[in-house]
Amino acid sequence: MDEILRKAQAAWPAARALLRKLVECESPSEDAAAVTRLMELLAEETRDCAAARLVKMPRAGRCLLLTFALPGPARKKQPGLLAVGHGDTVWPAGTLRTMPWREAGGRIYGPGVLDMKSGLAFFITAMRLLRELDLPVARGVQMWVVSDEETGSADSRAHTERLALESAAVLVLEPGTGLEGKLKTARKGVGDYTVRVRGRKAHAGVDFSAGANAIVELARQIERIAAFTDLKKGLTVNPGIVRGGTRTNVVPDEAEAEVDIRVARLRDAAGLDRKFKALRPVDRRCRIEVTGGLNRPPMERTRKVAALFRAAQKIAREKLGVELEESSTGGGSDGNFTAALGVPTLDGLGGVGEGAHAPHESILTGPAAQRIALLAHLVLHLGQ
Repeated sequence: MDEILRKAQAAWPAARALLRKLVECESPSEDAAAVTRLMELLAEETRDCAAARLVKMPRAGRCLLLTFALPGPARKKQPGLLAVGHGDTVWPAGTLRTMPWREAGGRIYGPGVLDMKSGLAFFITAMRLLRELDLPVARGVQMWVVSDEETGSADSRAHTERLALESAAVLVLEPGTGLEGKLKTARKGVGDYTVRVRGRKAHAGVDFSAGANAIVELARQIERIAAFTDLKKGLTVNPGIVRGGTRTNVVPDEAEAEVDIRVARLRDAAGLDRKFKALRPVDRRCRIEVTGGLNRPPMERTRKVAALFRAAQKIAREKLGVELEESSTGGGSDGNFTAALGVPTLDGLGGVGEGAHAPHESILTGPAAQRIALLAHLVLHLGQ
């Protein structure tokens, strides 16, 4: 058996204990203090193997940068390796009361266990293995844990991009795709638009004709907006939230729709933006206001991304006896930012499971040691 894999199997109980601490330290995105507590816990738990720096954010909780102390003389002039993850979750404080840490049927359940605290625990354990085996890594290795990924990474994005530009490659610790744990070599870009209609208020019974119904106008616009979807291009447009009106006996003068967009290719985003900005009212008494746009560029499967996947695939096959597959997904991650900068990025290296953002969120325990070993081997391979 591969020595790193053997050590990873022996290290699983410790990795599991760390993961439990992370899961039971609830960290909803909207609670800056709670997310900061998680980052402080991570800093404390890695004192044996990394130097920690907490980074204050304008609105979100603090982010964390861990710089690992690994064997071998790091060549400071060459770019390092960056692992990227997030500590915030979609689960509100108190979720543990109804969704506690639970182990059953070869799985571990709990809020954030898949998305994505397992990825954090796996990478930390992998770096400890390299230290234990005294395997030299010539590049510096850091792990950047952001506090606001689930809400769009508005505060952390600039820091993530700066760190990525200083790196030779980025390893994203988000969960793999499906129960096969496929790695992710492409992600759609994500954005949102708000379309507001301003009409004219009037009494629906006494003065109906004097009103300009904003809801009716918005309904007409939603038909147009939905037609922007182009599945052949991997472009989807989803009007997801609609608001408007005050009373049934009042012709409404305001209505709005919030629209989710996903694009597989960056070049398609500009054309879509032009379509939104070109919306014009059918009822000329109404006005249309459009705000928003793309907030995560797509992670496209470039040659650099494909080469990084092939390296991981070869390692998994030859060292671990595992056949890795790749996938694309409509969801975004901070890997979208790093890949869009041209930095080789490989995503989906975290836990294998299902139910992200759902009550049955869980990871499979079987692949955990393989995942830890894969991360250790990748850092060893890329760090030369």
